[in-house]
Amino acid sequence: MRFPIITFFIALSCVFNVVIAQQSFKFAHVTDTHVGGATGEEDLRRTVKDLNTLKDIDFVILSGDITEFGADHELKLAKRILDSLQLPWYVIPGNHDGNWSENGANTFRTVFGGETFFFKHKGYAFIGTNSGPNMRMSPGQIPRENLVWMDSIFAANPDNQLPLIYINHYPQDSSLNNWFDALKRVKTRNVQLALCGHGHANKLYDWEGIPGVMGRSNLRANKAVGGYNIVTIADGKASYQERNPGVGMQEKSWVVVPLFNHHYENETVSYPRPNYAVNTKYADQVKVNWTFEDASDIGAGLAVYKNSVITSNTAGDIFALDLKTGKKLWAFRTGGKVYSTPAVWKGIVVAGSSDHAIYAVDARNGKLLWKVQTEKAVLGSPLLHNGVAFIGGSDGKFRALDIKTGAVKWSFDQVKGFVSTLPTYYLGNVIFGSWSNGFYALNVNTGKLSWEWNNGQANRMFSAAACNPVGVNNRVFVVAPDRFMTALDAKTGAVIWREKKDTIRVRESMGLAADHKLVYVKTMDGDLLGISVAGDRMAVAWKSKLKLPYELTPSAITSNGKLVFVPSHSGLLSGVDAKTGAVIWQYKISNGMVNPVALNGRNTVIASAMDGKIVSLQF
Repeated sequence: MRFPIITFFIALSCVFNVVIAQQSFKFAHVTDTHVGGATGEEDLRRTVKDLNTLKDIDFVILSGDITEFGADHELKLAKRILDSLQLPWYVIPGNHDGNWSENGANTFRTVFGGETFFFKHKGYAFIGTNSGPNMRMSPGQIPRENLVWMDSIFAANPDNQLPLIYINHYPQDSSLNNWFDALKRVKTRNVQLALCGHGHANKLYDWEGIPGVMGRSNLRANKAVGGYNIVTIADGKASYQERNPGVGMQEKSWVVVPLFNHHYENETVSYPRPNYAVNTKYADQVKVNWTFEDASDIGAGLAVYKNSVITSNTAGDIFALDLKTGKKLWAFRTGGKVYSTPAVWKGIVVAGSSDHAIYAVDARNGKLLWKVQTEKAVLGSPLLHNGVAFIGGSDGKFRALDIKTGAVKWSFDQVKGFVSTLPTYYLGNVIFGSWSNGFYALNVNTGKLSWEWNNGQANRMFSAAACNPVGVNNRVFVVAPDRFMTALDAKTGAVIWREKKDTIRVRESMGLAADHKLVYVKTMDGDLLGISVAGDRMAVAWKSKLKLPYELTPSAITSNGKLVFVPSHSGLLSGVDAKTGAVIWQYKISNGMVNPVALNGRNTVIASAMDGKIVSLQF
């Protein structure tokens, strides 16, 4: 007699689950608050106060660009404001929280408890991921570790029929380098809707069959107040209504999205994907020795030392691979994301970390030799010269450390903003820029200021802070996001020439020719040019036949005298003839940004991409 009763309860349970899945609810979608900008703080406070008056909202989702520059004080201020919310809230970072971050996109995790979220609510699952780009300018990129995390979440939650809503700061299209990796994962589930910010406008999208909704910025812009959206999930639909604090809510929904199972497992449509045909085209000119794929992003360059290649990742590791096989030899874990390119001197590896420290480890086994504590993150890469490591941090200090002991030889404490680049040694000075439009030449022996230059820009995003300055012919050459190229007198810092041309839109990628006659620059239009080091103006003395698409990556250009190695923001590395400018070969590593490369001998180059891939190429 118990069997029918059990069957009855099973049936009742199934009915109950269906009812739960169909429950209606409302949530608020707030995005692009930009705390630290002109009105960001006030606009967010007004929105929080408004949300606290609403009685029928279940939770709040904040989809990135929480702050203007990802600075520590901005993130902490945003958190204090959001802590006054009387509703549950879930938050992910956007490009403004990571790309210009003094803390290496590390403080977001410590302040907010993470950079991803996953939760279930009334029959729906919500999953949110970071979007990058973190610290290195390029199209957005969902961090490799976030994709690995998504895999673990889905493995731990095997019900692929539960309706899913996916949240990322960016639209899920080619504005992200790896949009297809995220879509591939969510399409294994019953994804019914995706949300984003970034564009500061209410807009409906179709992302490879997934309905996508961009929400307006919370900023007021040119109006009296800002605003956000109330999303109603009911009757198999998601309805969006804009709400403006103190004014009220629009009566009609500006968009209504049907919610249903799209059954992507039966999908027959082919969508555009990155093309790797170039690897076949140049297969006779360049061959792969080995490949390595990390579980985290790699935002640093590489160093070759004896039988190993050494780099770092955003899991916080400084690690080494076997130069011949690509097998991991050792890894040393720091306490924060690492964007510092390791450098090696007499078996000692030096690198900074966003955990507020500079490390030295043994190049043979990765064991810690010494550690120097700093007041903030260390995102700059070390320049090693005559047994001294020169490295800039985010605490307003630039340090010279004894490589053997870690002892501070001198410290310059007047840096405006933070340092994230590799400094240049030239004519007795160590030279670098910072993310507050500062540019400095310090005496290599004493740390005293030899000269300082400012590009005159009010916006710190135009700082000459991501390029590796080039010193040659008694001059220092600089390129920056303001699209100016500048030649400074190496002894005084006086401007020799400073030019911006509509036909030559330089950005932050540059390098020195092996014969020291040209400074190579890459333009946003994908041209590779050689600028004369001797002219009294910006004179193009050489032009490559290389023509890349729209290009942003700040990675340095390298040459071995015969070839010029040009990284791109879409995973493409090009080898260009240094004399003729002809493209000799190209190799597409992935679709992520290529970091500065390392040369090994006459015909081997080792390169990494932001998505964790490393290759050794023989040419």
